[in-house]
Amino acid sequence: MKIARLLAYQNRLRLCNQLSSRRSLREFIRQHLDAEPSLDRWYRVVRRASWRSLVDVRRVFPHADQVGRRTVFNIAGNNYRLIARINYRAQKLYVLSVLTHAEYDMEKWQ
Repeated sequence: MKIARLLAYQNRLRLCNQLSSRRSLREFIRQHLDAEPSLDRWYRVVRRASWRSLVDVRRVFPHADQVGRRTVFNIAGNNYRLIARINYRAQKLYVLSVLTHAEYDMEKWQ
């Protein structure tokens, strides 16, 4: 999927699908083009989701982990990590950061 099309989708988020950090997602895709198909898949699933708990998230993304108040998604075969905050009650998801696995391991995002 082309970056422009992915970015156009960002304007249509509802329910658990409201991205608060569009700029960081765009910048990450520009720097890591190989992550684009996986981020596109993640995006398509998330924008249709209606999650009430981490149990619901793990039905679709079995390797998603809760780290404090954040949810960490593996992207592109665990080469990248997407860190999000999910407000289940308000049905909103906020992307806090997208990192390479090496950046994630440095734990500077916490």
